[in-house]
Amino acid sequence: MPEELLVRYCSPTLAGIKTGNLFSCFCESVDKMREVVRDWNKLLRGKGLRILPLNYKNNRALIYVYRPGKLKNDLEDNRAERILSERGYFCDNCRNCISHLRKRMTESEEFPHEIGLFLGYPPEDVCGFIENKAECCKCVGCWKVYGDEEGAKKTFEKYKKCTEEYCNLFANGRSIERLTVAV
Repeated sequence: MPEELLVRYCSPTLAGIKTGNLFSCFCESVDKMREVVRDWNKLLRGKGLRILPLNYKNNRALIYVYRPGKLKNDLEDNRAERILSERGYFCDNCRNCISHLRKRMTESEEFPHEIGLFLGYPPEDVCGFIENKAECCKCVGCWKVYGDEEGAKKTFEKYKKCTEEYCNLFANGRSIERLTVAV
């Protein structure tokens, strides 16, 4: 798994302005994927970042990159807790929530849409997506917006600028470790 994927798909999280990001990538084996993830975690753990494989199937891994402190705050929101508890989560700690998310991803026929809460999406938008079957949204960017359209558009632009800047810096030799902000 090249570091370029981490930069291209996770820059806002590396920068500390987003709770989490996901990306899918080809992996020659589960062992190789685990080795790369372990190395990334050793390198970036001191900066308040965690990287986990959520799923592995047909030589593709779904990788979750997140900020545990931000995730804890996000999941303590009453609306987020309600959405998760309705889907069988026990919101006593983030680790249990992530474990349950992994379980739902492997056992469920449909994709668990509550995953937006693990990525820092507003609970009202996650709820709107679930309740409206992904229709009737106000706008689409990094996610489908059902609530604060103007705030979401500003956030989308901030994430886009961050990603462009990080990709440029990485292409010019800046390391992952130096790109990752300690939070």
